[in-house]
Amino acid sequence: MFARRTVLAAAAALAATAFPALAQETVKIGVILPMTGPSASTGKQAEAAAKLWIQQNGATVAGKKVELIIKDDTGAPDVTKRLAQELVVNDKVNVLLGFGLTPLALAVAPIATQAKIPQIVTAAATAIITEQSPFIVRTSFTLPQATVPMAQWSAKNGIKKVVTLVSDYGPGIDAEKAFKDEFTKGGGEVVAELRVPLRNPDFAPFLQRVKDASPDAVFVFVPSGFGSAFMKQFAERGLTQAGIKLIATGDVTDDDVLNELGDSALGVVNTHHYSASHDSPENKAFVEAFKKANNFRPNFMAVGAYDGMQLVYKALEKTKGNADGQALLDAMKGMSWTSVRGPVQIDPETRDIIQNIYVRKVEKVGGELFNQEFATIEKVKDPVKAAKKQ
Repeated sequence: MFARRTVLAAAAALAATAFPALAQETVKIGVILPMTGPSASTGKQAEAAAKLWIQQNGATVAGKKVELIIKDDTGAPDVTKRLAQELVVNDKVNVLLGFGLTPLALAVAPIATQAKIPQIVTAAATAIITEQSPFIVRTSFTLPQATVPMAQWSAKNGIKKVVTLVSDYGPGIDAEKAFKDEFTKGGGEVVAELRVPLRNPDFAPFLQRVKDASPDAVFVFVPSGFGSAFMKQFAERGLTQAGIKLIATGDVTDDDVLNELGDSALGVVNTHHYSASHDSPENKAFVEAFKKANNFRPNFMAVGAYDGMQLVYKALEKTKGNADGQALLDAMKGMSWTSVRGPVQIDPETRDIIQNIYVRKVEKVGGELFNQEFATIEKVKDPVKAAKKQ
């Protein structure tokens, strides 16, 4: 405990006094991502997007050079924490960015607070994350933000009985609760709530329980990159033939793996904040540039990182190059812009992102699978924090 406090105190001292931000000619962004391990697709997407932003917008903003220092935390919170400490103390970064899963973001929250530098969460989606440090800003989404519209759509479209099936960690529990609360409010019934271990998940026994319960639909959340394994077992268990619809958040039909899911994914209705087929000039240009640079299509993890970089640049422009942590944080609050996903704003009170959520259906377009948007819920705030104010 003493060693931990010593490191954090050193981080705070260095960030605040030893290397004044205004004196630095280089603004350093410490990017911590799971580049290996089960969430490697998140790291791959986010790294590619951050680099694309600099490629398109240059490595200089407001007279300061921007440098990315990218670290692989392998998806392990203790590694994330150690890397964050090293980035603050040794590399003297001005911003921490990334965080592929909730436990990874939470591990760094005390460091961001002590060092007084922004921690931009571009992926992790548990609602409580921004409440763990006044220096956390989120450019991804929250699971309740994506889930509540799915529950509303289901209740209005003839679905009466649902089993929820989620990965057993923060975002999954968020999704389970948000779906049940909203769905039952609309007259629906959740007949069973199933939680699958996050590590080395075997969905088969849980899917058999869904089949045995014979609901109208199963609502599913699994993290980005886990959709292939889930859909394979969903198809093998014959749930579609049993008349059980699959409804989900967009993590399940993630653009990064969607084509791998095959025709078993066709017709899946889901809700999320970004699709590679989003119809806007900004997104068409982004997808074209991203695919040209990387030979794969972007997903919502890429967009979270792309907008995270955009937020840093906009904040530096606003502060005229002042990279002091508090100055950057203050500049970020309330910031709005047209993202490739649609209009977005950083909520000045919660530091979460306010954005459109789209209802989509998986369809085949030009021989490829896409989440085709057919309805829009505009300017959605995180429902969990919104409810606390009421």
